[in-house]
Amino acid sequence: MWGLCFSVRPWLPICLVGLVPLFLLLGQPRAWLLGWLHGFATWSVALFWLVDTLTTYGQIEGWLAGLLLLGLGAVLGLYHLIFAAIASRLWRRGGGVRLAALPALWVLLEVLRGFLITGFPWNLAAYAWTPIPGALPLAAWIGAWGVSFVVVAVSAGIARGVATRRWEPLAFVVLLAAVLLPVAGRWASGGRERGGPGGPSGPMRSAVLVQPNTPNQVGFDAALFESDYARLLALTHEACRPGTLVLWPESAAWPLLYGRDPRLESDLASFAARGCSVLLNSVSEAPGEADERYFNSALLISPGRQPARYDKRHLVPFGEYVPLASVFSFISSLARNAGDFSPADRIQLLDWEGERLGPAICYEVVFPDEVAQLTRAGATVLVSLTNDAWYGDTAAPWQHLRAARFRAAENRRWLLRAAITGVSAVVAPDGSVRGELGVGESGLLRARFEGRSDLTPFARAPWTVPALCAALLALAFGRRPRR
Repeated sequence: MWGLCFSVRPWLPICLVGLVPLFLLLGQPRAWLLGWLHGFATWSVALFWLVDTLTTYGQIEGWLAGLLLLGLGAVLGLYHLIFAAIASRLWRRGGGVRLAALPALWVLLEVLRGFLITGFPWNLAAYAWTPIPGALPLAAWIGAWGVSFVVVAVSAGIARGVATRRWEPLAFVVLLAAVLLPVAGRWASGGRERGGPGGPSGPMRSAVLVQPNTPNQVGFDAALFESDYARLLALTHEACRPGTLVLWPESAAWPLLYGRDPRLESDLASFAARGCSVLLNSVSEAPGEADERYFNSALLISPGRQPARYDKRHLVPFGEYVPLASVFSFISSLARNAGDFSPADRIQLLDWEGERLGPAICYEVVFPDEVAQLTRAGATVLVSLTNDAWYGDTAAPWQHLRAARFRAAENRRWLLRAAITGVSAVVAPDGSVRGELGVGESGLLRARFEGRSDLTPFARAPWTVPALCAALLALAFGRRPRR
């Protein structure tokens, strides 16, 4: 049931109480095993789109793709096993502090999942409540991890009320969900209008997001590339106006590389001559180094200025690099199609028309603390270039978008998301979507936005909620059991 909360169009009533069955299992024998089964089922449903990706682009048989999905579900289910094993002890002991420690434990495991083996903070509990009023704006104060705490607390309170037939916990969480959350969300957004205290102070800017709807090619087809590239240029020609920022999605011009292909440089120079700036994705080299290193980069081509560059910091394992390849050579043979990129070792912002763009390339946008680093470094606008064509018309692009919406809300920044096949979106500082192009659409998405320089409580101190959760969990285990 919980896995369905991350579908393309989740049914909201399920998401409000989606974790109640898990908590009801805590009182059963072998709760750890039941917890693992819950996690296995959850992740197998939520990540079912992997089957399409593996069969289409991995070119493996459907049955093998299904087995790999189940294997990943089994591994990710271990987080639910750990949760159930520890939470069952707190559940049996009872008490308000121990009940509150249950969502704290869940949050700490989400944080762990975001770091272990380079991190996979996909489908945080908070994202199940994306449509609920107040959930997104509240993230400016407590982040997605804090909203996850609220989501899990509601299910825990309902389950406790059902299990004990004492309705105080249920009454508390209903009040929290029905009254306090929308009010808190409104307070978090501040109701700030343009020019108000702490709100945007700069002029309105214009951007155009280009979505060429270019599918990934299993093998290079020259005729297909020419057709796709011609469509990309035609859309950019329509979008290019003086003072406009034009965003190309990740790998939009692939295999053309800026700095190596005069054709691409000439086309971009012609757009700059017309007065618009183009933000694109390309492969870059480390200048002046004896050992060649390559970066997955975002390049800003602006009129009368040298290209500005951002290098991706958080790479996708087995996609953009092979972990431990220098130590275990056999790993490389298992991932022949993986890239050989290097991660950037510093934050790079891109200056444009008085704004400072904070880029996130594809997977980077799912990491709350890393995007917060961009705003602390001075980013006034967030931009996300992504290629979700790998996932086809599945739930994955929408799951990716929900993470991006929380990043916008956490940092109270406009976020411009250009996706090669969708979903491209203009996300407001409160996390609401002001415009989108769905999966499989080709066209332009125009945006009007303002830069912001204020820092939200979350952006200032993103580790506050995890620290409080750790303290709460320690307090719960330090208390004597009730007699």
